[in-house]
Amino acid sequence: MDEKEPGKSADSEGLVKSTTRRLSPEVREKQIVQKAIEHFATCGFSGSTRELARQLDVTQPLLYRYFPSKEALIDRVYEEVYQWDTEWEAIIKDRSEPLQPRLVRFYTSYASVILRREWIRIFVFAGLTREGINDRYLAKLRERVFIPVIAEIRHAHGLAPSSGETINEKELELIWSLHASIFYIGVRKWIYDLPVTEDIDAQIEQMVDAFLNGSPHVLQQLDNDLGEN
Repeated sequence: MDEKEPGKSADSEGLVKSTTRRLSPEVREKQIVQKAIEHFATCGFSGSTRELARQLDVTQPLLYRYFPSKEALIDRVYEEVYQWDTEWEAIIKDRSEPLQPRLVRFYTSYASVILRREWIRIFVFAGLTREGINDRYLAKLRERVFIPVIAEIRHAHGLAPSSGETINEKELELIWSLHASIFYIGVRKWIYDLPVTEDIDAQIEQMVDAFLNGSPHVLQQLDNDLGEN
């Protein structure tokens, strides 16, 4: 038989539990979203709302009062995890600062956001099992990071701007090489469970240096090839 503290009945304990669980709608919604982030980062999107409700110690009907479907909850999780800092775009385009420290500053800040367990794991799960869910983020990345970074490299090294308002496929692959190498630090840590450097900032500075040492030459060669065609 379970021991109870003197003067506490089962009814009074139940009342205390009920009281502590009676949260405001705003607090309850935040609690659900935070637990859902943890749940989907661990189990992927196959994780059930029934199990999520159990972890929250609430009923499924209560869960659906806040989010009418699993899709709605996933969308809310995505909005919460993949928030965009508009300051990043300003850093990339700030020509009052040399390009190398600019890109180091941007990618250091960016990495502090994306190299978290929930960011990496949910993004990978989304790419594998939820067709199209990452498209809006990748489109934003192309427009707000990839195109501006290529433009800034061209400007810093006196190269002609890219044709039109976009970049070609080879330029896109060039910037992906840097971006993917930073993302892959998170994959190694949170997907493969491999050790990674503790000094992420120094690693990013090294990656940016290597990228900038080679990219102007590659861009010039691309321009030469296009001029010959």
